[in-house]
Amino acid sequence: MSDDIEAFFVALPARGRAMLPPRVRGTLRVDLVTHGSTDHWYVDLRAADQVVVNRDVRAADAVLTTTPAVFVRLVRGESPATAVLLRNEATLVGDARLILAFRRYFPPPRGTGDPREGAQRRALHGQAWRERLRAGLV
Repeated sequence: MSDDIEAFFVALPARGRAMLPPRVRGTLRVDLVTHGSTDHWYVDLRAADQVVVNRDVRAADAVLTTTPAVFVRLVRGESPATAVLLRNEATLVGDARLILAFRRYFPPPRGTGDPREGAQRRALHGQAWRERLRAGLV
């Protein structure tokens, strides 16, 4: 198993529930399948202020199944979780709200940002805006 995957799950309890919507509660099991063997990670998001992670193999509200290579891409921010699901590189069974909330723990893909920040950088401000108004270019 990849060190990136291990580090991701070990760090989850310290990150807590601050990134999750308050109403999202449940359990998520991540099954990482490699050549006939499966590694399991059980993530409990039911507590109000903490995230509990262990290696239990038990029923969960949602089960995400993929390969370690795909999950490493998620953990490194190389692929967004929704794209991985839509490309059938992973499957989800159960409560889809849990993976939609859980994906907030994954870093955003490189080069992405808030579109409002990009628009603000390109927008004309101050004197340049007033000059365009006077010239009738706006």
